[in-house]
Amino acid sequence: MTSLDMSPASKKEVSGRFSLVIAEQLVSTFFPHMIAEMENICCRLQAFLVFEDLSALRAPLDIPIPDPAKEELKKKKKTEKEKKEGKKDSDGDKDEDEGPPCGPIVCNEKIENLIKEIKPHIQTLKEKLNTVSMWVQLQIPRIEDGNNFGVAVQEKVFELLTNTRTKIEGFQTQITKYYSERGDAVAKASKQPHVGDYRQLVYELDQHQYCELRIVVLEIRNIYAVLFDVIIKNYDKIKKPRGDCKALIY
Repeated sequence: MTSLDMSPASKKEVSGRFSLVIAEQLVSTFFPHMIAEMENICCRLQAFLVFEDLSALRAPLDIPIPDPAKEELKKKKKTEKEKKEGKKDSDGDKDEDEGPPCGPIVCNEKIENLIKEIKPHIQTLKEKLNTVSMWVQLQIPRIEDGNNFGVAVQEKVFELLTNTRTKIEGFQTQITKYYSERGDAVAKASKQPHVGDYRQLVYELDQHQYCELRIVVLEIRNIYAVLFDVIIKNYDKIKKPRGDCKALIY
């Protein structure tokens, strides 16, 4: 049987990056710590919902509401001017027809601070998940006939890790979607300030995002808990899928 010659230094370089010690430390120490930390954040967010109304999340929109009387007066002045000049000065009165000017509209500070707090946890979970996934893959033995139940367990655990990564990426997509939708709503509210529904849409998006961020924290906590439970229960099969020795055939 031919085999690929590899120096001990190269083997050590590969195995050292995803060593058993690193994986054990993540599962036994880091995962429980993050479960507790996520629980604390979740309790704090829940306390806000208990003692405060979601309307407290409203951020002021510095968009002046047009006065119908003033708008009507502008139209009359414009009509009188056109009659005197005998033509429509569309360029000169273009700015006059536009909606009331407003200054820069900032993000919702409460939601923004919460996103800044949660985003690092999402990235950390992705990185740790990547380390554990690679460690599980490197524990898979070479393909042989028979005694592959442990290998099947490894593959199931790796499948769980892959699906979890997809879910985590959805968290980041949800945050991006919030900024896009809120930006569109604010733009519409500034262009048509007399439409109250657009203002209310901005408030609703902020309230919805707060609830969604709390769900994200719960999901991160649950992911750590599930991974901890699955790896601990199947640790022997993950580390030694075929046991210490092959079964004897009589």
